[in-house]
Order: sequence, then C-alpha cells, then structure tokens
Amino acid sequence: MTSWRSLSRTKIVWPLIALGALLLLNLFFTPHFFRLEIKQGHLYGNLIDILKNVAPIMLLSIGMTLVIATHGIDISVGSVVAVSAGAVAILIGGDLAGHPKYPIAVAMIAALLVCTAAGMWNGMLVSRVRMQPIIATLILFVAGRGIAMVFTNAMVIWLYAKPFAILGQGYVLGIPFSIYIVAFVLLLTFIFTRRTAVGMFIEAVGINPTAARFSGINAKNILFWVYTFSGLCAGISGLIVCSTVMSADGNNAGNLYELDAILAVVLGGTSLNGGKFYLFGSIVGALIIQTLTTSIYAIGIPADVSPVVKAFVVWAVCLMQSERFRTRIVRVFVRKGLSA
Repeated sequence: MTSWRSLSRTKIVWPLIALGALLLLNLFFTPHFFRLEIKQGHLYGNLIDILKNVAPIMLLSIGMTLVIATHGIDISVGSVVAVSAGAVAILIGGDLAGHPKYPIAVAMIAALLVCTAAGMWNGMLVSRVRMQPIIATLILFVAGRGIAMVFTNAMVIWLYAKPFAILGQGYVLGIPFSIYIVAFVLLLTFIFTRRTAVGMFIEAVGINPTAARFSGINAKNILFWVYTFSGLCAGISGLIVCSTVMSADGNNAGNLYELDAILAVVLGGTSLNGGKFYLFGSIVGALIIQTLTTSIYAIGIPADVSPVVKAFVVWAVCLMQSERFRTRIVRVFVRKGLSA
C-alpha cells in the first residue's frame, strides 16, 4: 500500500495510466486498431499514424515545458510553425521536375534561423522589456501569422523537391523519421537540463525569480534563452509539418498547435505555476492528445461532438493528477467501507 502511495505521487504515473486506458479502450471498441502491416518496407497502422502525427506537437511541448517551468507561457508557437513552413517553402520553391530554388539544407537552416530570431524576440520582450509572457507572445501570435502570409503571398505553396519529404514522410527501420528527430531533440534537452545546472536554474527562476537573482542566477538570460529555444523547437516542428503535406499554408499551418502543446505539458505533470518540470511527462501528454484524437476518428464519433469528448477526457486526466481529488475519493470509499 505504501509503495503504491509513493508511486502514485510520481508525476509520470498518471499520464501513463491515462494513455494505457485510451489504448485499452481501443482494444475493445476499435477493430484492428493495433494491426500493423508492412507495405513497401514500412510499417502502417493506427499506432504508426499516431507516432507520425504527434511529432510536431512533441517538439513544441519540449520547448513549451521549459517556458512553463519559468512560470511563463508561449502562445506564439503555432504562428512560428507557419512562419517556418512558409519560409522553407518559398526558399525551396522548385518546379514540377523537383529542382529546388535554393539547396534544401540552406533553406532549412534559414527557416530555423528565422524562427530562432522569433524566439529571441519573445525572450527580449519577456526578459528585458519585462512584458507579461502572454502579452509578449500574443504579439507574435498575431504578427507571425501575418508574416507567414507574406512569405506565401496568402497562397498555398506546393513543393516538389522529393528529398525534403523525408522529414515528414520518411521511415527508418519502419518507424517515421520525424520520431527520430523528436528523440534527438529530447535527448539533447534532457542532457542539457538534467546533466548540467541549467535545469535547476530554470526551476529556480520559475519558483521565485527574485530569490534566484539574489542567489547569483542571471534570471534575464535564463528567460531569454528559454524562449529562444521554444522558437527553435517551433521552427523544427514547422519543417516537419511542411514536409508531411509538401506544402505551406500561412493561414492554417500550425493552427491551434499552441493549445495542444500547453495541454501536453500540463497533462505531463508540469505546473503552470512554474518550478519543477517533466520533459518525458510532456511527451506522454502529447501522445495522450494524439491517441485521443485518433481514437475519436477511429470509433466514428461525429466531428461536431468530438471536441466535447476530447474536453471531457482531458478534464478526467487532470482530475486524476490532482492529489487532493484522489485523497477525497479515497476518503469517500473508506467511509463507505466503514459504514458497511
């Protein structure tokens, strides 16, 4: 009993339970949900679709985790995704024969530099100008979408350079290539934040920035680089989104991705009040969101009802993560047992 109580207090446990419950639901209500087939040397199936479609949200949630850990928020990441997609599309361009306007590597690096600059802009407003994070990132939330529309001339830009499709459509050992990109970014972030003092500095700034400053931590620089990193993650996500559909739509690319990223971080156990963060929890949170979305479509729930179902499941998962709620539920059952 004691071991279960200590285990239940571990933040990653309840997101994993929620993910397992969703998969178990599909086992009973969705025929062939777990079926995997090999076609043209690649794995196909609902599980592979989940991994393929969740990669952009995972990348956003990695950057968002560090931002939220500093007691901040970044609602501009969806627009930055559109900026990244628009920038790489207009630089690659190309004709029907698949000849790119500029080398693909150059176009990708340029797009990432633009998105990193966007993150630096947010970081400057939050750390130097001392704007409230939601207001600072709201500026880019609005302006970023307009910048993406300028890049694409308010049109859908189609790409024909096949090598670029590897990012979003390629497979390695049967697994989507985009998942390897996520794993690489996650590994680097984990090493940098958990094998150095940077993670502790981020948590200290999120708990009490004044105390952190008096302790010798440069809170301004921490905030600046955290938002910069979030912009970089959004840029990588935008490349994958553009590569998946081989097009860039400044109006719709990355639309509402910021909400899914924030939700993934919260579901993963990181508090919006800042402080301790859980990178792997955010990854599980992103998997919960994508699994839920795929399950809704697979079960056949009408599109107009699906947002309600999604909101209910998210609400239930958040309640499970509340220690106070779990304690009250246990007390109710204990009282009923004693009265019986």
